Amino acid sequence: MIIAALLDTLTLLWQELGSPLVRLLLFISIGLIVAGFIEALNWTRKMSVVARPIIRFAHLSDLTGAAFSMAFFSGVAANTMLSEAYDKGQLPKKELFLAQLFNSLPTYFLHLPTTFFLTLSLIQEAAFIYVGLTLGAALLRTLGIAVVSHFLLSPKNLTVKEKQEGEEKVSFREAGQRTIARFTQRIRKIVRLTLPIYILFFWLSDAGIFQLLEHFLAKHLTWLSWLSPKAVSIIALQIVAEFSAGLVAAGTLLADGTMNTQEIVFILLIGNVLSSPIRAVRHQFPYYAGIFQPHLALQMIVLSQSFRAVSIAFVALLYFYIFL
Repeated sequence: MIIAALLDTLTLLWQELGSPLVRLLLFISIGLIVAGFIEALNWTRKMSVVARPIIRFAHLSDLTGAAFSMAFFSGVAANTMLSEAYDKGQLPKKELFLAQLFNSLPTYFLHLPTTFFLTLSLIQEAAFIYVGLTLGAALLRTLGIAVVSHFLLSPKNLTVKEKQEGEEKVSFREAGQRTIARFTQRIRKIVRLTLPIYILFFWLSDAGIFQLLEHFLAKHLTWLSWLSPKAVSIIALQIVAEFSAGLVAAGTLLADGTMNTQEIVFILLIGNVLSSPIRAVRHQFPYYAGIFQPHLALQMIVLSQSFRAVSIAFVALLYFYIFL
């Protein structure tokens, strides 16, 4: 009896703590290896060619351009490249924050297939409008940061030495050796930081702290009294449960004619703004703290979520005044 209970406890711990933690460290490790290999081969400038015009306009470095290109395929690898450059003094703190915000568009594209097909299956044609608006918000964030960076940063002028270093020929064997050496050094630090933070957030979640915060937000939506009770229920579900729960409710109300497409899209945008902050801290902080220093990770999450909320709220207001 005791052994069975112990096995059940261990199984539960593995499913809810061990497996997600191992998966997180695995993805971080892959990101470290990919970023280290690219850097060791001096491919940074080559990768930045894709975004060269906007990078040059924004006065961002080739490192940021390479991270932007990489972010379309791996957010972990892109963030690792930025972190490595910052730790080496190749990237000032100001540009580190701007670069992380600049990656809004490629980061959105990473999740686009999942988001689109999930919304399409539940709210049909409204999915095209909702996804289009959130994509537009991501594009606005990237373009907005490019404009801000243009005025905050000075134009980048590579010295002859830096150009020569960028053109240095490195064999795959040498690049592999450098990558392994750097990975071994870096992964130890990441594990030391990630383990306690992830376990702490697991405990907070298991203790119901995040659920309490989410229920508190859901219960204090009186300022949305100008919306119908059914509309508020969609937002509450997005906050208390998951985005998919709000989509199911939205799909039901859309199907029975209670709400039209325009109303559903607008409500989902509001729910997106209100539900994201707590979820971002809960799920992103352990991952960010494993790549960046914890205080930098927290600052990045607060800044990126604030910027994201403002951009989606702006798009929602435009949609409201034009179509509702």
